[in-house]
Amino acid sequence: MVLYNIGLASNYAGLLFDGNCVTCHHKTKAISAPSIKEVKENYLRAFPNKDDFVLYMSNWVHAPNEETSIMQNAILKYGLMPMLSYDKKTLEEISAYIYDMKFD
Repeated sequence: MVLYNIGLASNYAGLLFDGNCVTCHHKTKAISAPSIKEVKENYLRAFPNKDDFVLYMSNWVHAPNEETSIMQNAILKYGLMPMLSYDKKTLEEISAYIYDMKFD
């Protein structure tokens, strides 16, 4: 029988986030892109429901598009996020992690 530690899922998603996102999206400071705290705040205003948040964020990051962005000012300041070629499942896990975490 395998016992699962609930914290492992969060740890895995955290590793995905730290390994793939923080290069451009610092947790609290805007450097080469908006901070993940700022991104989360914008997405929460538009999508307060977790399922909607995760769906929109993961779809948008999978295929960044200026026309569907909810962060037009960030695109003007930093440019459009490049397409990164991550699979949808990975992006969904990262998006759920972002929704659940506090970035202070």
